[in-house]
Amino acid sequence: MSAKVSEKLFATTVVGSYPQPDWLVNREMLSKVVPRVRLKEIWRVPEAWLEQAQDDATVVAIREQEAAGIDVITDGEMRRESYSNRFATALEGIDIDNPGMVKSRAGTMTPVPRVVGKVRRRGPVEIRDMEFLRAHTDRAAKITLPGPFTMAQQAQDEFYKDPEALAMDMAAAVNAEIHDLVKAGADVIQLDEPWVRQNPDMAKQFAVKAINRALEGVTVPTAIHLCFGYAAVVPGSSKPAGYAFLAELADTTAGIISIESAQPKLDLGVLKDLAPKQVMLGVIDLSDPAVETPQTVAERIRAGLKYLPADKLIPAPDCGMKYMPRSVAFAKLKAMSEGAAIVRKELS
Repeated sequence: MSAKVSEKLFATTVVGSYPQPDWLVNREMLSKVVPRVRLKEIWRVPEAWLEQAQDDATVVAIREQEAAGIDVITDGEMRRESYSNRFATALEGIDIDNPGMVKSRAGTMTPVPRVVGKVRRRGPVEIRDMEFLRAHTDRAAKITLPGPFTMAQQAQDEFYKDPEALAMDMAAAVNAEIHDLVKAGADVIQLDEPWVRQNPDMAKQFAVKAINRALEGVTVPTAIHLCFGYAAVVPGSSKPAGYAFLAELADTTAGIISIESAQPKLDLGVLKDLAPKQVMLGVIDLSDPAVETPQTVAERIRAGLKYLPADKLIPAPDCGMKYMPRSVAFAKLKAMSEGAAIVRKELS
């Protein structure tokens, strides 16, 4: 990681999202669906004032992350209906008015972007988001994008008829966006690629190739995020104890691999497969509304240190923080920062 990001041992971060305020989104609707196409009815604020409201919510998310002691912060993804749909539906070649249908990770049929032409990036999608984040914090700042493999899996392809060709054009679009995000002040870029676990056989064919194309020429630290599904949707008892596609990510050009650990009680022996990457390790269980003590967080960090050197471990929550009550999310982040400080002091 860059000097600005790595100057502190166990520099804490978030996966990306932070709870959106109840006055901004219909949280009951949010809890029922992870939209792949646009879901404008989720917003409580009329469109004329929506951007202003999203800006205000972003300032709140930034300030709460700072107050909780987080070192590498995001904009909380306040402007997004889901982690992927904002970018995916902005691309040329996508018919957003007539969506397709694919089977979700939960096994249900879900409306998705329908690919009807060559996929290209029309223009900036998240650049203003990054500029706003950069203007409102002097801490290291990260921004997230959906990864090309996941976006290709979440689409109905009626043009390419070739999953790899679609993923590679998605990757080129992501790459163009990343370079503009770096110019806008991003210290870290994260690609969310949860679907490599959903379809590991296809992922083994070209996911690493697509990810590396998306990250081509990027000079700031980069991360690949995996997850087993949001705690709000997928109970911990149904989560596997290991990833079907993990060791393969050692071949990506990303320097950081982000994985859930706390809720699924991951066998941390898998961390050995990721050398020499840094690992963003989930040490906060988002399925449990009880707030961890700093000591519990410290124990989870120490468990990771059995397999990773201290400078390779980045404490983070498991993913899906946006679904939590904001007071709980804040308290959990504060406990995480304090837990990291305990272990940092032990090693100083």
